Amino acid sequence: MVEVAKLSGVGVRRGKAKLLDDVNLTINEGDRWVVMGPNGAGKTTLLSLLSAQNHPSEGTVELLGERMGRVDVFELRPRIGLSSSSLAERIPRNETVENVVVSASYAVVGRWREQYDELDFQRAHELMRLFAVEGLAQRTFGTLSEGERKRVEIARALMTDPELLLLDEPGAGLDLGGREHLVATLSMLCQDPDSPAIVLVAHHVEQVPVGITHALLLDHGHVVAQGPINQVFTDEIMSATFGLPLQINQLPDGRWAARARLNY
Repeated sequence: MVEVAKLSGVGVRRGKAKLLDDVNLTINEGDRWVVMGPNGAGKTTLLSLLSAQNHPSEGTVELLGERMGRVDVFELRPRIGLSSSSLAERIPRNETVENVVVSASYAVVGRWREQYDELDFQRAHELMRLFAVEGLAQRTFGTLSEGERKRVEIARALMTDPELLLLDEPGAGLDLGGREHLVATLSMLCQDPDSPAIVLVAHHVEQVPVGITHALLLDHGHVVAQGPINQVFTDEIMSATFGLPLQINQLPDGRWAARARLNY
């Protein structure tokens, strides 16, 4: 089994704050992970390591066979697809959807003087078609709805045919219809054997698509539990993670639901 990413004894400090502490994680080819935990648990910090955007304060991070600190991250990053709110904020609002997607070939946001060939545009349109945004190709990014933007961002993240796909809270800010459309799209992606290894950060179990194989739960920078999703998404473990008595159910269609067990 091919290792896509491996974190060993990883810690991240910012001043006196410890954002991650002694995190050990192995992501293999074909894995589909969801990362969950309360606000401030360290989820986005973890993705910043997996996307080669930051280095650990302690421990080692190996990505795609390369060890952080011993590799040029600018050569590594194009092999990793990333969709996140921080990246989306850097996309010029007057950029067309077509340019937003195709410019990922050069790992830039905002098309400038770089040149693309016909194969680049064919790839971009295949992905826009896959995520049902091809009809928006000449629309500007700033005129899209939140749900449309999310689908464009994921199409962009797949543009370079990455070996690792990272999705940081793709369902954040979506209404019910937008969330369900996105989850259906992500379910298709997760169940496709040709998709890269996937790590998805989510706030709610209802946002977890069908096809996710593993779960990692964080709290205050510590790993609470990790492993096959059916072994992690239990009442006991989820209740301990979120500090609330929870009932976790897997629905007949493979989706998940959570309810608080409160006595008033």
